[in-house]
Amino acid sequence: MIVPLLNEVDHVATLVGDIAAQDFEGEVEVFVADGGSTDGSVARLREDAERAGVDATVVDNPRRFVSPGLNACLDRASGDLIVRLDCHSRYPSEYFRLCARAAEETGAWNVGGVVLADGETPTERAVACAMASPFGGIGWTRHASTHERAEVDTVTYGAFRREAFDRAGLFDETLVRNQDDELNARLRAAGGRIVLDPSIQVRYRPRGSLRAVYRQYFEYGLWKVPVMLKHRRALSARSLAPVAFVASLAGLALASPWSQTTRKALATELALYATFATAFAASSVSARDEEWRLVPRTVAVFPAFHLGYGVGMIRGWLGAAFR
Repeated sequence: MIVPLLNEVDHVATLVGDIAAQDFEGEVEVFVADGGSTDGSVARLREDAERAGVDATVVDNPRRFVSPGLNACLDRASGDLIVRLDCHSRYPSEYFRLCARAAEETGAWNVGGVVLADGETPTERAVACAMASPFGGIGWTRHASTHERAEVDTVTYGAFRREAFDRAGLFDETLVRNQDDELNARLRAAGGRIVLDPSIQVRYRPRGSLRAVYRQYFEYGLWKVPVMLKHRRALSARSLAPVAFVASLAGLALASPWSQTTRKALATELALYATFATAFAASSVSARDEEWRLVPRTVAVFPAFHLGYGVGMIRGWLGAAFR
């Protein structure tokens, strides 16, 4: 398995614990790409791994961001199945076993599961509710409530057959974000299949502030543009919805001083957005058995997702145009 690491001292212990608790009976090798952590992450990793009996090898990643770190791990890995992990997520004890079973039974080049967000603080829990909602569009999948495997365009993290990298290449080292989606696009173009198995679950802890959430999705939108330019197409229609929303708001707001009709259209769009945001927030809060007072905070998360992603994508297109 391969893991990128940069200043994750608060998450190292749970990562090592999850790896040690796996019920997979085959041989497991662990490679962790450290991007120059300064918070004691590496020392903590080695101590916890030794205590838990996990054979973890730390690989230097001088370029610091994810793609070159993962590729450095791939250069060392010798397994038939490459499981890509992340420090901010939790993995149940059957995770490796279910990934290996799905890869073997489907023959897919990449298999993955459903992301289930869990938070501790009120804001983290609100972000988790928004992620679980189809209105949020982040981490939500229509396959989450079924038990049937489905072929999809991408999965979170994923477990890759070795032949996937032989046929489609490694992670694109020019990308700071969205390197997983871009690789999955190449896998499919090369004739491979990507399968989501709802029985495979990943627990994810969201960011703890709206500012951090906005920044996270701004970067997702920003780095989506190089991916689309590389492949000369949008990888999915849903990735264009936030930028369309932001563009429509900006256009109506700029024209509203000179047109009463435009002002009414802007007010209508904002009212519809607020209505949908409130309805989906209430539905998600109820479905997750959260406190009702979390609804306003969940409503506030949706624009952090959508505006962050949309503004980031517009910034990416402007940057590409000027270059």
